[in-house]
Amino acid sequence: MKKTWIRLATLAMVCVASFSSAGTPALAQEFPVAERTLKNGMKVLVQSDHSIPNVSLYIFYRIGSRNERPGTTGISHFFEHMMFNGAKKYGPGELDKVMEANGGSNNAYTSQNVTVYQDWFPRSAMPLIFDIEADRIQNLSFDPQKIESERGVVASERRSSVDNDNGGLLDEQLWATAFIAHPYQWPVVGWMSDIEHWTIDDLKRHFAMGYSPSNATMVVVGDVTPEEIFQLCEKTIEPIPSHAPPPPVTTVEPPQLGERRLVVHKPAELPLLMIAYHVPPTNHPDFYAINILRTILFQGESSRMYQRLVDKDQIALDVSSSFEPAFDPTIAIIIAQPKQGIDPVKCETAIYEELQGVKRSTITDQELEKAKNIRLMEFYHQVRTINGRANTIGTYEVFDGDYKKLFEAAKNYAAVTKEDVQRVAKTYFGANNRTVAALLPENEEKAKP
Repeated sequence: MKKTWIRLATLAMVCVASFSSAGTPALAQEFPVAERTLKNGMKVLVQSDHSIPNVSLYIFYRIGSRNERPGTTGISHFFEHMMFNGAKKYGPGELDKVMEANGGSNNAYTSQNVTVYQDWFPRSAMPLIFDIEADRIQNLSFDPQKIESERGVVASERRSSVDNDNGGLLDEQLWATAFIAHPYQWPVVGWMSDIEHWTIDDLKRHFAMGYSPSNATMVVVGDVTPEEIFQLCEKTIEPIPSHAPPPPVTTVEPPQLGERRLVVHKPAELPLLMIAYHVPPTNHPDFYAINILRTILFQGESSRMYQRLVDKDQIALDVSSSFEPAFDPTIAIIIAQPKQGIDPVKCETAIYEELQGVKRSTITDQELEKAKNIRLMEFYHQVRTINGRANTIGTYEVFDGDYKKLFEAAKNYAAVTKEDVQRVAKTYFGANNRTVAALLPENEEKAKP
């Protein structure tokens, strides 16, 4: 589905680090970015690339499921849908139709922290795209019939992506158990009872709060000049008034004092295991060491966990890890797919043993260099396209507070030592800090930890 919610970090922040053979950090290629803050508070970042006559435009709104409350869960994701369903100038169905007729396309995603809208188009369509964005920011339609229609679409999406999807269901249960206070505990797509009962007043309040220009960052990359983008913004975006931003999220998740466990019994072909550990937010200095640790343990078929669970013990089909960008302390998740008939506890035990191995002794120089090189390759793969560059610039700006920090990532990764990796393994990946979720096929006997 084109407009959908994203729980897993398919568009997660990428970073860069490497060591040359001489042991010095290889720096990321810097590219110039022009910036301006409009009178209404929207920040605009522009990066010129004239290699092809196309443009990628991202608008990051700092509104996600963390800004919701019981009774309105899923409402941020609902607006991801509504923003494509008509405004004053471009009515229902016209936005996509007009954009596609001019060679453009669009998409969007919602997370716990942000809602992001993406436009891709030839430079000839630039005035049209800005006109469309200005129209839906300022004049979004709240037609009751359209709201009810989209409510049904979102409810159907929840049924397909969570209720009838074993991975989505276990992931939802994991977050709901790992967090007892912070709003990361509820799902981005929302609880079904909330989806069914949002009111128009709820929607209008949330829209005014989240879709204020002062709560957004626009990133434009492609065959443009900063001057023409700033002129278009002054004409179309700057006249839009700003509103009060979302209230700050002041709830702090208390330290976890012991392991939490949950088991889901459901018809399934295979069992599934997820293990979550509480970790700091994206802008924390330990972000880099944690990512190096995750790379060594989970990245590729030569990683420690893959070698142990899949190749050596042959108890799992796959093992991986996810770690999303986050404004607040979040969780790093380990996901293992046990083979048919394998008790998830076997995979769990093997995972803990590999973690203990990192805690007992430092990783090797070769592992450290390899992990940093992997991050470097991922970074260049991301920024080689105008789309990837727009997403990367915006992600650093929003989650780290300054897009320029993407150029410091090489230095920050280069500074990570073997002792740092061992330290974060001991600090965050302990028994008292974890939540374990297992999905067992209904016809199998319940596994005992």
